[in-house]
Amino acid sequence: MLTSPVDHFAEPLAQLLKAAGDDLRLAILQVLARDSYGVLELSQALDVKQSGMSHHLKVLANAGLVVTRREGNTIFYRRSTLAPDDPLASLKRELFRQIDALELPFQAGLKLVWHERAQASRRFFLENADKFRAQQDLIASFSVYESHISELLDLSPLPGRQSVLEVGPGAGEFLPFLSARFNEVLGLDNSPQMLAQARELVDEQRLANVRLLEGDTSHLTAFANTFDCAVLNMVLHHTPSPATLFNDISLSLKMQGVLLVTELCLHDQNWTQQACGDIWLGFAPEDLQEWASSSGLEEGQSVYFALRNGFQIQLRQFIKVAPTVSQ
Repeated sequence: MLTSPVDHFAEPLAQLLKAAGDDLRLAILQVLARDSYGVLELSQALDVKQSGMSHHLKVLANAGLVVTRREGNTIFYRRSTLAPDDPLASLKRELFRQIDALELPFQAGLKLVWHERAQASRRFFLENADKFRAQQDLIASFSVYESHISELLDLSPLPGRQSVLEVGPGAGEFLPFLSARFNEVLGLDNSPQMLAQARELVDEQRLANVRLLEGDTSHLTAFANTFDCAVLNMVLHHTPSPATLFNDISLSLKMQGVLLVTELCLHDQNWTQQACGDIWLGFAPEDLQEWASSSGLEEGQSVYFALRNGFQIQLRQFIKVAPTVSQ
């Protein structure tokens, strides 16, 4: 028997309505709005048994509301990007809009997940700071993209040259360049071991206008609307919550301030997680664009280039065009 066109539409609609008809599933969609999480992390954040969480995620996936990506041995879930030809796209979009307008009641649980991710990253750098540069060079040494990010910075339409922020300066390779172009430079890093290496370089080159601060980007609440520019060089894939990082940095930028991001594109080389402490296996370009847009940042210029070892690097420029809501 032939299937009518109505049947093709009715089944997806029924799955969507079923997925949206449960408070917990709506909460999951709200949590997945800006970040990716594994099943165990979602169970922890929302205080739900793993078996129950897996069931709810399956219902959401069947309705086309969430998608998965593999990071090493872990599968992460995120909210779906809606295709223009999806006949239910407008309904899903309105569902997302309504969910996002609600207050997020699970902030404490999410912060615990972020804290555990951050602690794992800190432990890696504590144990591997002395050999991190050599391990990072297996992917892309700073010299590979130094000229590209320097040129993009020089061509950026900055509101001024008073102050610049570098999050995760590592051993400090880019600090001399920033020191020569801005009156004040702040390097922010949550690893005291990496900050010690950066401080050695700052002292050696007598960079009197460079200040180094230990901490994560939550400290940037004290620097609202301060910086003309912010720089992220190969940092995002170490970050517990990339969406939160974008929001924190945007909050610290002046209007028309520029965020420059050098980052790996999405890849499948799992060894980087153990060798280099990576949390994420790179990112799709639309991931960065989505986080930036949600943080009041508009995309500027972008540069992409491939390396011989199979990695691809993206250099992205984002400009602050709207006030940022502190989370």
